[in-house]
Amino acid sequence: MLKHSLLLLLLTLLTLAASAQSKHTISGYIKDGANGEELIGATVYIEELKSGTTTNVYGFYSITIPDGTYTLVYQYIGFDARRDTIELTKDVTINIEMVGESKKIDVVEVTGERLNKNVEDVNMGVVKLDVKVVKKIPAVFGEVDIIKSLQLLPGIVGAGEGVGGFFVRGGGVDQNLILLDEAVVYNASHLLGFFSVFNADAIKDMEIYKGGIPAEHGGRLSSLLDIRMKDGNMKKLSMSGGIGLISSRLTIEAPIIKDKMSFLVSGRRTYVDLFLKASKNEEINQNKLFFYDLNAKYNWKINDKNRIFASGYFGRDVFAFGQDFATDWGNATATFRWNTLINSKMFANFTFVFSDFNYSLGVPQGAFAFDWQARIRDFSFKADFTNYLNPNNTFKWGAIATHHNFKPGSVEPASDESLFNSLVIPDKNAMEYAAYVSNEQKIGEKITLQYGLRYSAFSQIGSGRVFSYDAEGNVTDTTTYSNFEHIKTYHGPEPRVAMRYGWNKENAIKANYTRTRQYLHLISNATVSSPFDIWLPADRYIQPMKADQVSIGYFRNLKENMYEISVEAYYKYMHDVIDYVDNAELLLTENIETQLLRGDGYSYGLETMVKKQLGRFTGWVSYTYSRTRRIVDGINGGKEYPVSYDRNHNLAVVLNYQITERFDISANFVYYTGLAVTFPVGRFEYQGANVPIFSDRNGYRLPGYHRLDLAANIHFKHKEGKRWRDSLSISVYNAYFNKNVFSIQFQPDEDDGSKTAAYKTYLFPIIPSITYNFTF
Repeated sequence: MLKHSLLLLLLTLLTLAASAQSKHTISGYIKDGANGEELIGATVYIEELKSGTTTNVYGFYSITIPDGTYTLVYQYIGFDARRDTIELTKDVTINIEMVGESKKIDVVEVTGERLNKNVEDVNMGVVKLDVKVVKKIPAVFGEVDIIKSLQLLPGIVGAGEGVGGFFVRGGGVDQNLILLDEAVVYNASHLLGFFSVFNADAIKDMEIYKGGIPAEHGGRLSSLLDIRMKDGNMKKLSMSGGIGLISSRLTIEAPIIKDKMSFLVSGRRTYVDLFLKASKNEEINQNKLFFYDLNAKYNWKINDKNRIFASGYFGRDVFAFGQDFATDWGNATATFRWNTLINSKMFANFTFVFSDFNYSLGVPQGAFAFDWQARIRDFSFKADFTNYLNPNNTFKWGAIATHHNFKPGSVEPASDESLFNSLVIPDKNAMEYAAYVSNEQKIGEKITLQYGLRYSAFSQIGSGRVFSYDAEGNVTDTTTYSNFEHIKTYHGPEPRVAMRYGWNKENAIKANYTRTRQYLHLISNATVSSPFDIWLPADRYIQPMKADQVSIGYFRNLKENMYEISVEAYYKYMHDVIDYVDNAELLLTENIETQLLRGDGYSYGLETMVKKQLGRFTGWVSYTYSRTRRIVDGINGGKEYPVSYDRNHNLAVVLNYQITERFDISANFVYYTGLAVTFPVGRFEYQGANVPIFSDRNGYRLPGYHRLDLAANIHFKHKEGKRWRDSLSISVYNAYFNKNVFSIQFQPDEDDGSKTAAYKTYLFPIIPSITYNFTF
């Protein structure tokens, strides 16, 4: 019996070995043939097996299949499909350069197979925005804005006009992980929220995850916005730019060594301050008001297996009102990445990241002269591995470590006659770690599973000091910690599970569950975020936040993928969210934990979207119904209350019509429920002063917000044989001049001081703009 068992085992091993020997791997990179940029999410489809794979974020693909003769079809939206026939008898590398808008006989036209990505992918709650589409959307002052474009998608809302940040499925503005070439961007707004920090001319790809965040990412509760910069043209020198009413931009990219090494430099600057200087009025010409961005990237293909990227972003806003007040803030990021192919089935990426956000404000001179500084700074190292096991399994694993340094604030007198004294809130430091594993598995043609586990840990470390308090909140003791001495550690698992069942290429049902943890908190008691809010780590008193989200959706494509329909429902429960005591004092407060309250929250919603993606007339209509509530002891008598950004109804209509090859028009309309606010509902007199009585927390709402924007793009005639192309973009923001309420203030009535009057503030009237664009 033993001999038979051993013989059977031997035969099994020989069979498996023979099977393994009869399989080989096809791998390579898929690029844009015009500039050498790697294409993210391009499809490799094997007709005989009716299966395939897609390229990763670096344009790499790998698929292992039995030996034989196969027809491979390479596809990417906006490019002609390419069909190759190969006889597979060994591992082969096939690098592909896709041709855009080609009419050559040796390629076939793009079919609809790639356009049903929303049906065939296991991910849900994920939207990829094409930069070309974003550039056609009308924008205030003609400035293309990625963040504002995201707010036209279901499940994503903004805080309002002139305010930075966005909210995803009931999460706060600090619960969005924003990455630019894998570096964290802590503040994504210019001019207090009028514009985003992302120059669209420098961006290659952007994708937002509202749910089902991949296991390789974490640190935020609600969403991941993954933005990738262009790598730089590997083929030839190219330039693009534009001149608008308030800003201009220029991008230069070129090969250093053709097909081997390239660079990109992209800059943008407003010039309102230049007009101010032209004024003869000293109260005007001494003011400053501008922002700038600088993106840079270096790309070196060492050989077919190794590649290095180095990229950076530097941006800043500067305000100065003569000698009365000055402030500035900005981000700086740097990313160094090494891609390597360990073998034809294993791709590795090693990344070092630096991220810094800082701000200052103050009064330059006089008795009240001061200078206030604050900052958050990160250093991270990350290793990611992808193993393309077979056509049905893609296995990923990796780890990341980050050092955080928090400078909550310091104030110094700015002149000898200043009445201010020095005040420094001690720095805080922390280490954040995570490791993950995940696998995407196809079970037949109808079922796809994606399952993974992320385990994260967070340690607050010295140097620093920690206070002890009595029941009334008075300090009773202070403990001092030296450099890197352990203060407090939190850790826990973050499982991620997703499932797709598709009964054909046009219909699919998807579901997922995600657990996320967040160890950083943005401290602000304002209704909306500002650059001057404070980032703090989880510590002995401030707990990390946790969220559990479940979602389910139905996805349907019609008329050979011309129309895309999706319906998604979600429920999210959030633990240990932060809110504030009434009349909280948060600025330059070392005992800030005494101003905070901890509770739970939940959000649920239904998101619908209908999108037309082929033909001259394209666009989408999205509608979201949602509710977000908090329950915090010490607020609202312990009863639940809506968060300020709770918007029950959110409607967006985005339309584009290509009238001719050189002329297109577009429009977008938005409506959403007004912000939830706390209003005074009465008053009483105390010692001769009127004292307001306020409603329940966020018991009232501002009026609903609605706006129509229009735009037209005129492409001038292109001269045959010339590379210069130019166009004119004309847009009208708030076309029917709706006075959307920004805020309501309650003050004594001008005619009768014994009464209280409400005064509304509006920001934007109708704003026309024109921008001249060019490429070379």
